[in-house]
Amino acid sequence: MPNSPSDPPRPPDSGAPRRIKVQRRGPLLVEGPVEVELEDGTTVSSDRFRVALCTCRRSRRYPWCDTSHRARSSGTGDGSGPAAKG
Repeated sequence: MPNSPSDPPRPPDSGAPRRIKVQRRGPLLVEGPVEVELEDGTTVSSDRFRVALCTCRRSRRYPWCDTSHRARSSGTGDGSGPAAKG
């Protein structure tokens, strides 16, 4: 589970590069642990082995993905909403 923004920053790991998996119409999957600096300068961190970072900004837990992107992008294939029935 991601840690709260008030947790102290953790020292960097061994210096090995992080693996980030880019998915079309989905979150960025990042091998953890990670620290994310937000636009306002606050830092949030997670010690999980993999985290999903929101790219659509619909998540109520931003910057962590809560799969909110699924609600609008399934169906039509253009991300505008569900497909018309008929």
